[in-house]
Amino acid sequence: MNHNNTSSSDYDGLLNPPKAPFASSSPGGGFPRSISHDNLSIASGTTGDLSLSVNYLPSKFGSLNQRRRKGWKNDGPRVPKNGGGLDAFKVNEARMPQGKQRLRWNRFKWILFFSNALLSIYAVAALIVCLLTWFDVWDHADVIRVGNRPELIISTIASCIGIITSIIGWAGILLNNRSFLAWYTFLNWITFAFLVTPGYITYRKRTFNLEGKINAQWSRALGAEGRLRVQNQLECCGYFSPFVEATVSQTCYARTVLEGCKGVYLDYERFILKRWFAASFILVPVQIAVIVAGLLCSDHITYRFGKGMMPERYRLNLTTMAAIMENYANQLADQYGADIADDILRKTRDRNSGNVPSNDSVASFTMGSMGTPGGMGMGIGTGVETHSPMAPFHARYTSVGKGGPGSDSGML
Repeated sequence: MNHNNTSSSDYDGLLNPPKAPFASSSPGGGFPRSISHDNLSIASGTTGDLSLSVNYLPSKFGSLNQRRRKGWKNDGPRVPKNGGGLDAFKVNEARMPQGKQRLRWNRFKWILFFSNALLSIYAVAALIVCLLTWFDVWDHADVIRVGNRPELIISTIASCIGIITSIIGWAGILLNNRSFLAWYTFLNWITFAFLVTPGYITYRKRTFNLEGKINAQWSRALGAEGRLRVQNQLECCGYFSPFVEATVSQTCYARTVLEGCKGVYLDYERFILKRWFAASFILVPVQIAVIVAGLLCSDHITYRFGKGMMPERYRLNLTTMAAIMENYANQLADQYGADIADDILRKTRDRNSGNVPSNDSVASFTMGSMGTPGGMGMGIGTGVETHSPMAPFHARYTSVGKGGPGSDSGML
């Protein structure tokens, strides 16, 4: 199949240069002369096919960043900000600002770094404390394993979730991965929930009728084995005395001199529960600060937004290019008149004659430049390369050949 015979009708004439009269007063004759140049897509009859880039105003997106930061010197040239703005969509564009021949972290990344470091520190510290308690390293740690088992389990889970969250945060920070940082921000809320849960449980248990809870626990929840472990740790026997709910052992029997466990156990629970909810609630503002830092800084880990890909709704297509060309012609006709606008467009086509959609456009250009049909045939046969369209809105073209066997310098 010969792709060089592709005509402009394959594209429904979308890229045909506009000709005078440019503005049509009829509803179906194109864009009216009173079109709003700020919102071109509204006036189009095919709004579903137009790209949102049709409203792009180059004057609003200068290549130089004109803003000066506080504390900067006013002398010296104004240079563009690296890694951001529209330049972020360029190939091989820097993802982080570069200065003095090395890449530097931005302030948002440093905030995430220090906040995640705090999370890592107290999560690891909490896990160490919980593990030492489970392994019965502390004095009277077995009392906590018996009498405060639910709180200890929740605290261990909270510290593990905190460590997992911090690991995901480190991966997102060091790899500049916003997906990891999104999960990091979400898991921070889960960590916060598990952080306050043991604090709330221990505070409520200590504040509201702790003595009644201890009485019920000793008589119903602990059992013989649990009471024996508490007696051995606190060096007591029975609850009130060796004759009341005591578990017999080598140190606890009827004629022992040991006191009952109620007073000692109650004092120890008051002490340990107060330390427990105090440590939990002290970390609450720190965890909230970590959450806020994640929410505000995760999307600014680099100056480039996302992966640097142009959103699909803003990608140019032939319909949008036709709308932009016709709107440009309407503006020229409104400002200078149809004749002058036609002359300006013709000169513009002569300067950019390499971007031709088909052989028909090449033929019209060659006839206008050479003045003879013979030059047209010579230009088509030897001086032009055309490519088949890759997709309905993704055709690729090359410029008019230079120095071909039959090319003429008047064409260029």
